[in-house]
Amino acid sequence: METLEFQAEARQLLQLMVHSIYSNKDIFLRELISNASDALDKLRLAVLVDGLEADTSDLHIDIEADTEARTLTVRDNGIGMTRDEVVELIGTIAKSGTAELLRKLRESDAESRELIGQFGVGFYSTFMVADRVTLVTRKAGTEHGIRWESGGEGTYTIDDDADAAVGTAVTVHLRPADEEDALFDYVADGKIREIVKKYSDFISFPIRMGDAVLNSMKALWARPRSEVSEEEYKEFYRHISHDWSDPLEIINMKAEGTFEYEALLFLPTRAPHDLFQRDAPHGLQLYVKRVFIMDNSRELMPDYLRFVKGVVDAADLSLNISREILQQDRHIQMIRRRLVKKVLATVTDMMSSDAQKYRTFWQEFGRVVKEGLLAADDNQKAILDISSFASTAAGSDAESGEEQMTTLAGYISRMKEGQEEIYYLTGESRAQVENSPHMEAFRAQGYEVLLLTDPVDEIWVDAVADYDGKKLQSIARGAVDLGEDTDEDKPAEGEYADLLTYLKGALEEQVKDVRLSHRLTTSAACLVSDADDMTPALERMYRAMGQEGPRVKRILELNPNHPLVTGLRAAHEQKADDPALPETAELLYGTALLAEGGDLEDPARFAKLLADRLARTV
Repeated sequence: METLEFQAEARQLLQLMVHSIYSNKDIFLRELISNASDALDKLRLAVLVDGLEADTSDLHIDIEADTEARTLTVRDNGIGMTRDEVVELIGTIAKSGTAELLRKLRESDAESRELIGQFGVGFYSTFMVADRVTLVTRKAGTEHGIRWESGGEGTYTIDDDADAAVGTAVTVHLRPADEEDALFDYVADGKIREIVKKYSDFISFPIRMGDAVLNSMKALWARPRSEVSEEEYKEFYRHISHDWSDPLEIINMKAEGTFEYEALLFLPTRAPHDLFQRDAPHGLQLYVKRVFIMDNSRELMPDYLRFVKGVVDAADLSLNISREILQQDRHIQMIRRRLVKKVLATVTDMMSSDAQKYRTFWQEFGRVVKEGLLAADDNQKAILDISSFASTAAGSDAESGEEQMTTLAGYISRMKEGQEEIYYLTGESRAQVENSPHMEAFRAQGYEVLLLTDPVDEIWVDAVADYDGKKLQSIARGAVDLGEDTDEDKPAEGEYADLLTYLKGALEEQVKDVRLSHRLTTSAACLVSDADDMTPALERMYRAMGQEGPRVKRILELNPNHPLVTGLRAAHEQKADDPALPETAELLYGTALLAEGGDLEDPARFAKLLADRLARTV
């Protein structure tokens, strides 16, 4: 026998479990049954796909209650585990995001305390009701078993067990019942039946207690929605997603005819912690004629809808289909197209039927959905239809403080007469974008501007040519002429020709051109990109991914009505060789860069130039 220590994060999580952070302790049995069901699915899949030699004729889950010893055992004859798998899956929490889980679990609100299963550590919930847990397991195809045991403190023991049967048996040594603490008598026959009926009735394998089968084993996706309660759907969602919260939306689909399939999909209420991790598992469960074939089938749902949970049951696929075959199968491709359209249509309906539910969806998943604007499919218009954006015409709700959003259709409905473009500006935050010098003329003349602050916004705007015939136009790219200047307002281009030529030469390492601006009203200068050039933010993103390229120079625009610019013109006219002029040009460029949230190449030099200039004015 060997005694090992739990990983530090696992110890913290166990302590939270032992001290009963969750009031509904019944769910420990649901988690054990769910794990057992997964093990049975994995064994059947290994036999079908990998050719493992194992008996799958009587896959089942047994529940054994010992009232005298006060133990409850959940036993399956599924895939089982090796010693290394036991240590990896139970002794450690080998998942990123653990620190975030622990932080949320310590928060006081009940909603944030329902995240354990979502982080894939539902087994630990047994320590809410137990003072000791024993696990005996043997991996299918191996000769020796493993016995694991822990009291939920800092260590656990692990040893060989020559008598272990194939599968896994978890024995929970129950603490005394205490109904005031919601710790019920979990060896009572009636309580066990109640929990199984409530949480696990749909499990596709028989759950036995003695000679009785406790669950109906009816596939929810095959039953008419009118015959399934909302609670049954919610429990099924929790089973397949390991998310303890309720789903935001339930989607039923059934196709008949030349190719038949049924699908039951769920939109989560909150984004999982690993939503933006490349190697995180995602995808739908695939069944063929009620037989589980594959988990996390990415072929059934594109990456930009990777948060969607659910099952697809196809009638005309082979039972031993592989992932490679799935990628090429035309039936799978057809199912995928229909599933995507159904999900997007569901969100579209949500926008009109339940605005608050839609706001929750977009707040949690909008960043991911916008990735679909880069996908090579025919759903770009549908994604744009359901997208919402911050804008200068939508502030914050006075009561909730929640940021208000607008759709593109809403933006177009408010466009000024004669306006042909949808204006936007990208940046790292709403405050940075709203305070950008590029906004000045648009704000002064009452033009609405979309405020795009998600990293993906830097990319998709170049992939979308227009929306309903209106081109998307960055107010920080290309030349801007809002067409509302009077002749008196227009700067005399000739008066500034010499200064512009001088500045272009003085700043040739930093900028590609210097010109007068139509977009500034209060700032002295700003930097803009050419219409076809890469933005600085996009350039930084590519560099962060290791894709180095030539540095893109930008255009410096000057406000001819600003005192600094008029003074600079006068100084250049009076003494073009003044050694202070190059420093002034450098300061002008630097302030324009800082005003948009950019990074100076040499902050120390800029600070010294500024300090010296200020010192001469004191």
